[in-house]
Amino acid sequence: MKCYQCGAELTEHDFCPNCGAAVKVYKRIMSLSNRYYNDGLERAEIRDLSGAIESLHQSLKFNKSNIQARNLLGLVYYECGEVVAALSEWVISKNLKPEDNAADDYMDLVRNDPSRLETFNQTIKKFNIALNHCHQDRLDMAIIQLKKVLSMNPGFIRAHLLLALLYLNNGNYAKAKTEAQKSLKLDTGNVMAARYLKEAEAMMDPQEAKSGEEKAKVKGDVIRYQSGNETIIQPVRTNVFTRSGSIWGIVLGVVLGMAAAYYLILPARIQSMNASFREQISAISEESDSKSAKMGEYEQQIASLTTELEELKTEVDSYKETETTGSAPNDLMAAVSAYLSNPEDMDTIETQMQGVDLNNMEGAPSAQFTALYNSFMVLVGSELSKRSYNTGYEAYRNGDFETAISLLSKAFQYDNTNVDALYNLGNAYYESGDTDNAKVVYDQVVNDFSDTRSASSAETKLAEINNASD
Repeated sequence: MKCYQCGAELTEHDFCPNCGAAVKVYKRIMSLSNRYYNDGLERAEIRDLSGAIESLHQSLKFNKSNIQARNLLGLVYYECGEVVAALSEWVISKNLKPEDNAADDYMDLVRNDPSRLETFNQTIKKFNIALNHCHQDRLDMAIIQLKKVLSMNPGFIRAHLLLALLYLNNGNYAKAKTEAQKSLKLDTGNVMAARYLKEAEAMMDPQEAKSGEEKAKVKGDVIRYQSGNETIIQPVRTNVFTRSGSIWGIVLGVVLGMAAAYYLILPARIQSMNASFREQISAISEESDSKSAKMGEYEQQIASLTTELEELKTEVDSYKETETTGSAPNDLMAAVSAYLSNPEDMDTIETQMQGVDLNNMEGAPSAQFTALYNSFMVLVGSELSKRSYNTGYEAYRNGDFETAISLLSKAFQYDNTNVDALYNLGNAYYESGDTDNAKVVYDQVVNDFSDTRSASSAETKLAEINNASD
């Protein structure tokens, strides 16, 4: 263990032998981090993935630079089917330790198999579609999408759990139990899966078969009885006819049976069938009269529905079909995929990142999305900001202020230290006549970059705006 202050190797003493810093609490923190890592490793070995994730998160709370814990957490996420979370942990690990890091090997597994990455990407898209169906109360469509997800990625635990929940909601408890058991097979410590399994078993009908029921199987000239765990073998009892194999016994039985059927059973059966047929004919006649009376009404309804259908078709044809390009997480995944495939292809990366606008996202971004975005910006943010700034500044000089505002906003989003992008964004707002947004941007330049030349220029612009308003 190394000193947190000078980097020297620590001894058994509670102080650093090199700089004298107190390291008792530091040693305790590192020890707790390693203990939680070991606990997470043991849980992962027995496939208690939920418990492993919890322990590894605790380990990283004590020591965020615990590379082994972070890499293992990525592996556990990957095993759960959470590819975005796994890549996020590995990218952070690579950023903390660029050299001799096992995260390189894990990312190579994805980089060297583009088809697998595309499969995971499609899995996430279909899972998001299933969630959207659930929010809109289209549960049957959600079940269909989840089945497609699990056919592509059978290890996606969240998909198994959501499908089990939908089966419970539909009353299909046997299938819900199956999905919960599959989840527990993948993650033995998953509390939600255990809860669904318990609920499904509680709602299912009791078994009709009783334990200890005897079953007999005839094989050859013996009968085998199964009673519990014991097998009883008993000879088959035979009569005169079966012992001798005489054909006359069979013939006599057939003749007697036919005679009994002809004289005793057949007349009564014919009479019963005739009475039944008469009742059926009467019922059919009444039903036919009723249907004839309603036929005219049905024809009118059909004509009305046909008219409505034609109107609906005309209305649908008038709508312009649009194709959605996917959510911000999907675009971010596509950009990360392009980076893993070819880190030098910044044109493709820039194109994929156009759909990732933090200022216009629906709802708050998830913690996993934010972590992956921040880690990815550490790798490519500076270059993306430079490219967006150059294009946006050229548009500003040409008087295309709308394009300039969009690109300069992107440039500052990619790199929040790019004061030139922020200042020229204020100029673009100012020149376009949007003085309210210009004042907001100029204030941000003055407050966040007070020691720069741009701050002085921004103060001058603010004074001009305020004087003009007076």
